[in-house]
Amino acid sequence: MIEVSIVSHGHGQMVDKLVCQVLQFSNVSKIILTQNIPEYTEYADNSRVRVIRNLHPKGFGHNHNRAASGVSSPFFCILNPDIEFKEDPFPMLLRSKRITNSSVIAPMIINADREIEDSVRYFPGFFSLIEKVMGINDGSYQVSGSNVPFAPDWIAGMFMLFDIASFHEVGGFDEGFFLYYEDVDLCARLWKRRLKVAYDPSVSVIHNAQRSSRRNIRYMFWHASSMMRYFIKHWGRLPNVGEI
Repeated sequence: MIEVSIVSHGHGQMVDKLVCQVLQFSNVSKIILTQNIPEYTEYADNSRVRVIRNLHPKGFGHNHNRAASGVSSPFFCILNPDIEFKEDPFPMLLRSKRITNSSVIAPMIINADREIEDSVRYFPGFFSLIEKVMGINDGSYQVSGSNVPFAPDWIAGMFMLFDIASFHEVGGFDEGFFLYYEDVDLCARLWKRRLKVAYDPSVSVIHNAQRSSRRNIRYMFWHASSMMRYFIKHWGRLPNVGEI
């Protein structure tokens, strides 16, 4: 019913642990594991795991688009390699997805200290970026204490559960974004097609965030260039976000 796409960039045991967990979920029919650089995986011979080995590293959007191109199930889920599960989130998410009639849904993301991460946000704009830099407002929704699904502007790409038909309808990820802002752009294009984005805070998963863009100059460059591409593409043309 659900095919899951995971991209590993030398994540090794972290990815093996994630694959092991996901294989226990009855709604998952297949895992597409893309190795962006050569590495060993214990699950290469598992019949429910398809391994794609890149000759050269590819971007986030390219890897997940290629995984989606071979999906035959009705649902397609993108997971970051640093996601962990307390329990199977898919039965509840599929139920919420049906109730909200959404094209993509995400759970609440918490960190290893059980703090809520800023994985659901308003679309960025010129003034909101100034507020973020000044520490006034980081652009995230306040979700603490709520268990009711709602329709945000965008959800982070660390966990996205799609209707595969909707994913294909908007053309998947824009591969011009090598890393960062692909999720913001995709959610904007979904809303422009009147396809709903949803978030369910009653379901949660754990994210062991790396935050590479704050430490590595190459990641900082990718972050800045993706931000520029996003603003050029959507400046003054953001969609109206609906309600659930």
